[in-house]
Amino acid sequence: MKIIATAIAIIGMAAIGVTSPRVQQQDKPSHSVWEGVYTKEQAKRGEGLYANNCSSCHGPDLSGNDEAAPLTGAAFLANWDGLTVGDLSERVRRSMPPNKLGQLSRQQIADILGYVLSFNNFPTGNAELDPKPEVQKQVRIEAIKPK
Repeated sequence: MKIIATAIAIIGMAAIGVTSPRVQQQDKPSHSVWEGVYTKEQAKRGEGLYANNCSSCHGPDLSGNDEAAPLTGAAFLANWDGLTVGDLSERVRRSMPPNKLGQLSRQQIADILGYVLSFNNFPTGNAELDPKPEVQKQVRIEAIKPK
């Protein structure tokens, strides 16, 4: 009985080892913010949304204050480097704006993030940042432009 249980455990571990790299590969972001993941028009819409929903805490220049983190500059990039736009979007969706939780749609958040990316001098592209979390999870935030 112990031999059968051991064999099943070994086969199970082997199966996990075989499938694990594939799962990790699928979860790895496939795009970078340096590839133009939002449009100029989307950033413009996001600018207005930011002014109405975010600037009172994060400031008109996205520099933050004692209570709200900056959304631009070295501190912002250090906080988000290596994470995804999807991670940032989920953070906004769950906790922003604090006085109106849940009021922003995924599209509005995508537009605001387009503005944030624009303000941080990431390049525009030909397609808008998609509001779907599974698509945003494929966009890696990189502080330094890859070679």
